[in-house]
Amino acid sequence: MSIELYDNQFKEGRKIVTVKDVEPEAFIKAFSQHLKRQGRFEIPKWADVVKTSKAKELPPNDPDWLYVRTASMVRKVYIRKGMGVGAFKKVYGSQQRRGTCTKHFSKSSGKIARYCLQQLEEMGLVEQNEEGGRVITKEGQRELDTVAVQAAAEAEEDEE
Repeated sequence: MSIELYDNQFKEGRKIVTVKDVEPEAFIKAFSQHLKRQGRFEIPKWADVVKTSKAKELPPNDPDWLYVRTASMVRKVYIRKGMGVGAFKKVYGSQQRRGTCTKHFSKSSGKIARYCLQQLEEMGLVEQNEEGGRVITKEGQRELDTVAVQAAAEAEEDEE
């Protein structure tokens, strides 16, 4: 109870300006809709049949799963610069069920991570870093912050 009062005291005069200030779920949902509306992100033919990891048994149920994954990835690149395909394989990996044997961690698909990053590069949101991985461009930062402000405004309207 006291933690909530403490948090509310600092939230009163705060203005949302960056992706880091918005709840992750709200931003990812808003940015995935933004990608879908723009039409610059191409969905490949294999998107409806591919598994996201060798640990998965079925492909995702959501038809817009690739937009959501891309929005999540661009948010992670924004927060932590220098993330590459290998890092995203670890982040989106999961436990592989092996029947009666113990579970083991299994990395996710590298093709999906690579494809999303390549599409983001073509759109001009991220670029390759000379030290490895990807970083956000100035245009990408501007676009992400704009969507973050819109997502925060929508979240405040839902609360009221």
